[in-house]
Amino acid sequence: MNKFRKKPVVIEAIQWDGTNLDQLVSWGAPATLLPSSGGASLIIGTLEDGPNNEAVHVATLHDWIIRGVKGEYYACKPDIFAATYDSVEN
Repeated sequence: MNKFRKKPVVIEAIQWDGTNLDQLVSWGAPATLLPSSGGASLIIGTLEDGPNNEAVHVATLHDWIIRGVKGEYYACKPDIFAATYDSVEN
């Protein structure tokens, strides 16, 4: 088995708090509320969705919404985000 180290890249992310949908959308994230979640979950459009948006990616409260190196968006659980990313100075 081969081992690899992640390249040091800087990403942008916003944590979903259940009230900041407008902030995510104005940032460019393809996010909509999941109707059956009572406003707690989002559907996030990702590069994996294909041309017909056939895949469904759900972000729940406190997930981080990440804009990746090619402008793609995806959700990341808080514990994985904390283990993977460090804050950088602006």
